[in-house]
Amino acid sequence: MGPKKQKQKSGGKKAEKLRLQKEEEERRLKEEEEARLQAEQEEADRRKKEKLLRERMAKLEAIDRERREDELAELNSMLEKFMCAQRKKTEDRAYEKWERYIACDESPDPTVLQEINTFMSLWREEQNEDIQFVMEKGEQVLNFIEKLQFLLLDAPPSEVTEKETAQYQETILDLESLLHQKYNEATDRLLKSAILYEDFDTGNMQVVIKDKNVTFCIWGNLKKKIRFKNHVFGDTHHGFDLPKSLAVSSVAVRIFHTHYDHVSPLWLRCPRVTRLEDLDSEETTQHSQDSVGEPGEKEAREEPNVTAEKEIPPEERNSAASVREDTNVTANINEVTKEEKTEKESEILDVPPEGQSPEMQEKTSEEEEITDESTKESTKESPVDMQQFAPVGGVFHIDGLQLPPQVQQINSWSAVELLDDGLETYPYPPEEPEGTTHPPIQITLRPPGNVFYLKEPLIARWDPAGQQWRTDGISNISYQTQEGNITFEMDAFYTVAFLQDNHINMPYQAWELQPTSTDEAVFVITTVFAEVKIQIKAPLTEFKAYQQIALVASAFAFGRSKWNLESGQDQVVFKVSEHLNADSVKDEDWSVYMFNGRRAQKLKITEESEAFSEELEEDTEFHSTLYHMLKDFASKEAIDKVNTAHFQFVDVVYQLLLDTRVLMYS
Repeated sequence: MGPKKQKQKSGGKKAEKLRLQKEEEERRLKEEEEARLQAEQEEADRRKKEKLLRERMAKLEAIDRERREDELAELNSMLEKFMCAQRKKTEDRAYEKWERYIACDESPDPTVLQEINTFMSLWREEQNEDIQFVMEKGEQVLNFIEKLQFLLLDAPPSEVTEKETAQYQETILDLESLLHQKYNEATDRLLKSAILYEDFDTGNMQVVIKDKNVTFCIWGNLKKKIRFKNHVFGDTHHGFDLPKSLAVSSVAVRIFHTHYDHVSPLWLRCPRVTRLEDLDSEETTQHSQDSVGEPGEKEAREEPNVTAEKEIPPEERNSAASVREDTNVTANINEVTKEEKTEKESEILDVPPEGQSPEMQEKTSEEEEITDESTKESTKESPVDMQQFAPVGGVFHIDGLQLPPQVQQINSWSAVELLDDGLETYPYPPEEPEGTTHPPIQITLRPPGNVFYLKEPLIARWDPAGQQWRTDGISNISYQTQEGNITFEMDAFYTVAFLQDNHINMPYQAWELQPTSTDEAVFVITTVFAEVKIQIKAPLTEFKAYQQIALVASAFAFGRSKWNLESGQDQVVFKVSEHLNADSVKDEDWSVYMFNGRRAQKLKITEESEAFSEELEEDTEFHSTLYHMLKDFASKEAIDKVNTAHFQFVDVVYQLLLDTRVLMYS
């Protein structure tokens, strides 16, 4: 190829390159122009859209301003229902006071300081009360406490002053302390006659007494034989295994399960109550001085210990001061500042606060770390966050007690050494040189059957000095899921509880609120572990049933039907028989009726039927009222008697049914 052809070829390539560059540049400019035009169009569209939106919002705001006054007036009219409900509650409380006044009931009013203090003073002076008597009177005390707690939670500030709030809280604490003191006195009385409760097989004392509020188990080591160092208290399934040193000692073991919690601070059990530290301390002191009774009657509050009162430091006897001191160092749940919240979250998540030295961070981590493993092994220092965990299923007071001298038979004489020290604890572990180790006490407990734990509970002991639940001192925890028992070891005798995370069901997976009828709804909350359904209903069915039963009670007999438990929440079932004489109703004369407030019907089933059925009795109809339903089968004499019944008789029957709520509780 010659030089001329090579030059022509080179020139062609250059021209082609320039052409391609020119096309590329033109394409780029075109794309930029299109992008610019598109951006301008989008900007114009955006401005137009914003203008239209502003105009629309301005128009809507103008309309809203025009109708706002009418809408707020309508809303305020609807909100009046809340005021009506509040007035109804106020009227009910006033009516309850009036009923108590006209009934001349001898029981004290726990809201009246003089009455309740007189009650406590008189009971405090009573001696030699047995455990059954204390249980019976304890139910009355628990009712007083429940009433005061309800007032603290339910009554508005306009009805309960700060002075009354402080008074109610102190009364609650004093009642709780007195009740536990009485259980200790009854325990002491029982132990002094331990030989009367000697078990035939072992020769040791064993007693189990229980009711709906407490389970009382006590064992006395009368024989002091090593082979009897363990024991299980019958159907309670509570038990223990003692170290050998205790098995040969004059020791008694009490497992006292209160189905209530009188150990945790009151602010934890009633988180909406006003804190005592917010009230005037001088005013509170004046309440104490005005109380009926001698100075020094306040009992230990920090932990109702079985130790005699003379051993309790004076500063622990002042319940009000104890609570004030405790609540001073704990922030109100509803008033936690941002910094406090961050600090508490750091504790929960084991994140050491900034500014601590590495040594302090390491110590904090060791002391406050709570993980799944902490439920199985105790840590060196492990206080429980009482805003995260709470006792579920009551409290177990596990005490080692001194077994007092027993009656000895000397010829025809009975001799016993009398001690005035009262109930005394048995020291374990004993005070010995540092470094001495002692074997633990093994405890087996069965949680109450009416409690469901979503996860294995955290077992903690109450620390009265620190006023907190702790997990140290408890080890080798074993959950026997099949048997329902929990076994663990303690290095001393403690008050323990099973704690559950307050937030274990959070966050909620779903929730739903659906109306089901007029003034009726169902509220459903779905969590990881459970689905909770709450039926909201004015109890119209029950009250209408009582009204209509009262209207015909002069000629018809009524009774409980076992099928009422099977009929569901929306309707009630009961037995009815026409009855015009004073004789008892024969079994074959009863018929079963069902009523739901809007419809009454006679059922085909009897009390002897194998299963519940809503099938109607043959040749019967529905009726809107119970009266008209019964009229289908009633004699003229019965209807005449119903129509001539005196209004006072009808009202008395209605009030009795309302007061006893027999359809609800049977």
